[in-house]
Amino acid sequence: MEEVIAANLAMVRGRIEAAARAAGRASDAVTLVAVGKTHGADAIRAALIAGQRAFGENRVQEALAKFPALRAEFPDLTLHLIGPLQSNKVKDAVAHFDVIETVDRPRLAEALAREMVRADRRLPCFIEINTGEEPQKSGVFPDAADAFIADCRDRLGLPIVGLMCVPPQDEEPSPHFALLREIARRNDLAGLSMGMSADYEIAIRFGATHVRVGTAIFGARLPYPAAAK
Repeated sequence: MEEVIAANLAMVRGRIEAAARAAGRASDAVTLVAVGKTHGADAIRAALIAGQRAFGENRVQEALAKFPALRAEFPDLTLHLIGPLQSNKVKDAVAHFDVIETVDRPRLAEALAREMVRADRRLPCFIEINTGEEPQKSGVFPDAADAFIADCRDRLGLPIVGLMCVPPQDEEPSPHFALLREIARRNDLAGLSMGMSADYEIAIRFGATHVRVGTAIFGARLPYPAAAK
């Protein structure tokens, strides 16, 4: 497992560097967030041994089962929450994650702001934008983005550092990446978390600062145990 994951990481890193160079950007301008959802701690440890330090998880409970022990071994790892966050999981999320990428509604933003004050722990936050306006997906619709960003910053004092999106699966991603970049530009936000295994090179062309890559590193997702759903 270690050799395969190390080789996959080297391939992805090489493609990130090439895409950044082709876009006229520094090779270290893009952070690779390795997404280990459904894969066990051994797979994450293999990536850590290969030098990877930024990871993404979709579910708070899954992260709690894997990362405390890994963090004891590798205290310099950073953990990004990249899946929807339920309000009743905010306390655990603030305690155990380092970055929240899916701030997507006022009630969640308020709960995060309260918990960060209570825990005295300010986590960098990305606001999730539903660029495709898909009703089944979380995320703020583009026409509501500016007001929501301002509310999170001004009223709640959340440390908003960027925007995140997941384009519709059956659409060309470029217009969605361009839209996210424009919303970020007009709100003076530097962070752009966009691009996954199938399209991270395109995302880098549109200015992605973080790409979330799972399958290309760890292989196909495994089925969740029934109890974890």
